[in-house]
Order: sequence, then C-alpha cells, then structure tokens
Amino acid sequence: MSNLILPGLVDIHTHLRVPGGEHKEDFATGTAAALAGGITTVLAMPNTTPPLTTPAVLEETLQKAQHAIYCDVGLFAGAGPEQTDLLPKLSRYTVALKIYLNDTFGPLRVEDLPTLIACFKTWPRSKAIAIHAEGQSVAVGIGLAAAYRRPVHFCHISRKEEIEVIAAAKRQGLPVTCEVTPHHLFLTEADAERLGPLGDMRPRLATQADVETLSAHINTTIDCIATDHAPHTLAEKDADNPPPGVTGLETSLPLMLTAVKEKRLTLERLIELMATNPRRIFKLPLPPDTQVEVDAQTRYTLSNQGLQTKCGWSPFSGMAVTGRIRRVVLRGEEVFKDGQITAQLGSGKVLAEN
Repeated sequence: MSNLILPGLVDIHTHLRVPGGEHKEDFATGTAAALAGGITTVLAMPNTTPPLTTPAVLEETLQKAQHAIYCDVGLFAGAGPEQTDLLPKLSRYTVALKIYLNDTFGPLRVEDLPTLIACFKTWPRSKAIAIHAEGQSVAVGIGLAAAYRRPVHFCHISRKEEIEVIAAAKRQGLPVTCEVTPHHLFLTEADAERLGPLGDMRPRLATQADVETLSAHINTTIDCIATDHAPHTLAEKDADNPPPGVTGLETSLPLMLTAVKEKRLTLERLIELMATNPRRIFKLPLPPDTQVEVDAQTRYTLSNQGLQTKCGWSPFSGMAVTGRIRRVVLRGEEVFKDGQITAQLGSGKVLAEN
C-alpha cells in the first residue's frame, strides 16, 4: 500500500447538533471535521432541539446549512409518534427517515406498533428507512422489512447476536443492510473503563467477543462504516450526569486504513464500506472530480491537537494509526490540505429536493 487516491467518502450517521446544540458542533465545524477525515458527504441525524419532524424546522435548518457547510450534507427526518401524517411532506427536505426503537434523547423514541406501521406505510418507498435498534429490536426491524417488503438499514450494530441475526436475514434474501462504527470495531468495554465518560456512547462499548464477531463480518454482512459522530463538550462530559456520545469524523479513515494495513480487509472493501455502499443504499449523488489523497505509509499517533470538531477531543487520542489524509478535492476544488480547510464556507451542497 503506497500513496493512495480514494473517492470522496460518505458518513451516513453524524450528529451536527443543528438546531439547538451549536455549542457542541455546528454545520461549519462538523463539515470541516468531515473534510479533515476525507469525508465529502455527511448525513445528519434528526434528534436535535427541536427535532427534525416538521417542515418548518427542516426548512430553517436547511437554510442555515446552505450558507455554513464545507462539504455536502443531507438530513434525516425524524419519526415522531405524533407527526406520522407529515412524513410525505418531510421527505421533500430529507434523504431518509430515522426511527428510534431504543434509547435516544428527546421525543423521538417509537414504542408502539401503530406508529411503526404508519411509518412503513406512509414514508415514500423511494427513500430509505434507518432504524436505531439494539438487541431484540433488531428482530423487530427485520420483521418490518419482511412484512412491508421494503429495505431497512440498521444503525451502529454492536453485538454478536445482532450481526448474526442480520446475516441470517440476508441469507434469506431479506432487504436489510447495516452499519458498524469504528469505535465498536476498535474499542471494548475495557476501554470504556479506561476512558470514563469519554468512552460512553449508545450503544455502549461491548465485549472482546462482540468486537471479534463484528470483525469477522467486515467482509460479508456489514455494508457501511459510519461514525455516529456525536460531539459533546469536555465540560459536559465532566459533569455529574455526562451525556453519551463520542466524535469520529476525523479518525474513521485512519483507523480503517490501519485495518487494511493489518490485512483485516482490503482497500477495495474499504471503498465499498465508506463510499460505494453508502451512496447506493441512500441514493446519494456522486460529486464529479472528487478525491481524497492519502499518505498511506506514514505511521503516527492520533491526538486531540488540531482537531476541526468544535468539542476538540477524541476517544482515539493516543492510538497509533497508519495513513494520513493529505488533500481533499471536491468538484474539482481543493477543500483540505495538510491539516487546513481550504474550502470556501458555504461551498458544500445541501442534498434535498427543495
């Protein structure tokens, strides 16, 4: 593996904290962090304050994004129990629907079958449904995919039994896909003890056996690598009741390139997981003349110094990796070079019908 030219990467699971959490991250800092990680398209989650569950909130959020993004951004619509009648309208502003079956913060957790049925019946079939499902909720999502004969994408799968039941569903030809985060591939519950609040997220870090099983499925069952970039300030993490969530946009590609160096997967498979499959599953446009230039031989230690994310810390600080992102080009324009954002603010594109 020598110097590499990669396509622009996609992160289908980020929290850019707009609206309502701009002290943690905003469109400018979040998309700058994406470019620093070789990522030229990000999809942002809807559990904001207020959540992305009405046309008014989505319109205002997209207007903010248009003038403040460095890379391309799409939004998820949130499936709120009281807003299912709005879903067809929300699809105009968004790339996919997000349903929360397990722990989330805010009003978006769906706990009743009528709401789930309404989501699957009314959300346009041309756009994806992504589900936060843990444990037995994964089986619920598989059942919905089978019952309504429409694709379901599972977010941040982290446990042995979850990936194995998804593998079984795929063998039966069911239309399911899934993503795994780098922190669930590279960290365990032992790291959670070491890191304290900086290693706390949802789903929580798992056992070594879970990590090994996920790694065993990296070349088969897993469709995407997604960061679940969920920044919080150090002050919030040091509080008595610290919120869960960790950063990931700037460290995902170096970690996965290290896995390639260790022969855990091929470079071709990395491109499938971080570019080809995300664009296919979520029907995202491929920007022309876009590439990421990587010094694939450099070995270095990840650090909190020089991060673009507003919160300024990473759970991977101190970890040795191989592969440094040198330059990113988006639509023929240099947007990142040697640690510096060179793009013009607002030069990214909003991915929506409006």
